[in-house]
Amino acid sequence: MRFRHPDGSTVHLAYCTNVHPAETLDGVLAQLRDHCEPVRKSLGRDRLGIGLWLAKDAARTLNSDPAALRELRTELDRRGLEVVTLNGFPYEGFGAQEVKYRVYKPDWTDPERLAHTTDLARLLTALLPDDVTEGTISTLPLAWRTGFDERAAATAGAALTTLAGRLDALEELTGKSIRIALEPEPGCTVETTADAIGPLTALPGGRIGVCVDTCHLATSFEDPATALAALDAAGVGIPKAQLSAALHAEEPHRPEVRDALAAFAEPRFLHQTRTRTAAGLRGTDDLAEALAGDALPDGAPWRAHFHVPLHAAPAAPLTSTLHVLQEALTVLVGGREPRTRHLEVETYTWQALPPELRPRTRTQLVDGIAAELALARDLLTDLGLKELP
Repeated sequence: MRFRHPDGSTVHLAYCTNVHPAETLDGVLAQLRDHCEPVRKSLGRDRLGIGLWLAKDAARTLNSDPAALRELRTELDRRGLEVVTLNGFPYEGFGAQEVKYRVYKPDWTDPERLAHTTDLARLLTALLPDDVTEGTISTLPLAWRTGFDERAAATAGAALTTLAGRLDALEELTGKSIRIALEPEPGCTVETTADAIGPLTALPGGRIGVCVDTCHLATSFEDPATALAALDAAGVGIPKAQLSAALHAEEPHRPEVRDALAAFAEPRFLHQTRTRTAAGLRGTDDLAEALAGDALPDGAPWRAHFHVPLHAAPAAPLTSTLHVLQEALTVLVGGREPRTRHLEVETYTWQALPPELRPRTRTQLVDGIAAELALARDLLTDLGLKELP
């Protein structure tokens, strides 16, 4: 979906396909047929943006087989879909029964992360619509925090510097500008937007910036206006933002609140949980850990890294942090000019919701994704953007 900002520029809205498990090109093509095109039709649009997730095997097939890449581009066009952004965070196995810490591997100390991201950049130049010259790729925020020392930081920084040079060369060759966006996430060495400033200002040029994920922003209790102002003051760009909402528990000391939270403690993904104390932010790596005994103080609200559907907040006594998304979006695109032009709804946890909330059919999932995009569309038009055909 495309929108005209009051300054005349185009803002793109997509939804991320990492919600659909697919490790191979055949799986990606099936996604387009079974989910992405039906979402577009549900919204009544002639064109729909998707934030494509290409796992390692699919990316390698596309890079080694020009005919396969042409087939993908043809299928996108035929089904009324367009790609201006890729989700390069998960490498493989994102649809596995247990993902947890594995999603952070390989990290930016591993040459395979650089190779994979380079492959994605090359692919994106071929997938961009003919009238678009700028693409973005979100990626993990360097590494998970444990074992990440000064030597690891230097290795990761060198890899990103090499990547920036490759992107410069790619633009000279293709005329397409690809930017990378590190996505701060709780538990990682770059947990907050503030953590990103040091590593990113040390890099050359403006190729690499921040992907603001509003679920992660909320989970770490960052104030959107303050966080984004700090990035601006440091000269750190925001190539991309992910529109998502976290799980919020106002009174986690109450037994009924803990019972409600326990329904979201599931085995597939990590749900890092945070609270604010007089000594600063406290947290656990997973929601189940927070609920076990006194691992996390419960005198103040908790927020958990669980991407809940934007249009459907959990039932009381829980809620979501949709208001944080709204505040961030106002700062990102509600001003005289947009701070970012690539927005992506990223609720990948539909099948990890408590059983009674999960979509039971393909149609229910399509309807849910369409409802999220409709909400995001309404938020954008309320800020003065105009939806384009």
